[in-house]
Amino acid sequence: MRPHVLAHRGASHEHAEHTLGAYLAALEEGADGFECDVRLTADGHLVCVHDRTLRRVASNRGIVSTMDLAELADLDVAAWKHPWADLDDERPERVEEHGKVLTLRTLFEVAADFERTIEIAVETKHPTRFGGLVEKRLGELLAEFGWHRTGSPVRVMSFSNTALHRVERVAPGVRVVQLMREAAYWPMLRRTIGRDWIMGPGIEVLREHPRLAGRIGQAGHEIHVWTVNTEDDVRLCQAAGVTTLISDRPGYVRGLLDDDGGAAR
Repeated sequence: MRPHVLAHRGASHEHAEHTLGAYLAALEEGADGFECDVRLTADGHLVCVHDRTLRRVASNRGIVSTMDLAELADLDVAAWKHPWADLDDERPERVEEHGKVLTLRTLFEVAADFERTIEIAVETKHPTRFGGLVEKRLGELLAEFGWHRTGSPVRVMSFSNTALHRVERVAPGVRVVQLMREAAYWPMLRRTIGRDWIMGPGIEVLREHPRLAGRIGQAGHEIHVWTVNTEDDVRLCQAAGVTTLISDRPGYVRGLLDDDGGAAR
């Protein structure tokens, strides 16, 4: 069975991460779904932003959690990706809306309106000044879309084990993914995660510890891996029985898998 491919922050190899443009491009490339990081603004909106500050993507020193959505909406978070784009006469004209800070609500609307089911993996970032309020707001938004029940296209990911236990309380039908940076954490985590939790090691972890996937599988857990961008890593994940690949290059990875003749679910 072909692994599913989720676009890591959108099709972020070619497009500015977490922008509407990056996610629309991922749909065009045939991604099975989206991955996004979320943070809470000062006025309570969940926005798709990875870093605590906006220095990297908007040359702005503002801290996301101290800014209102209206302040964020004024920022261009796409120009950094292709700084010389205005000098390229052959580059497609930019759509301003596609380079703005994206709310999770808007991303959910894009997925809900699409012609096929779009999976969404939402990573809540911790630590944060808002603590459990992040998961509370996420649970409320999931309920608005009817995605808090079993069968939801959304799964919630976090490095914080505590945050995932909160998700189980606010949206008990939604599956959760325990992210993991080090193989050494597995013996401890396996004692704290739920029976149907998914494990989410980084690709570097699988490269360095080739037996880890087998141990996770033997414990009865699915595996989702980030960030899978090369053919070697795709083959490694296939051999390890990984069910979902999270990639900056969803179209490329889908092409590799489709060339194998793997049948989609």
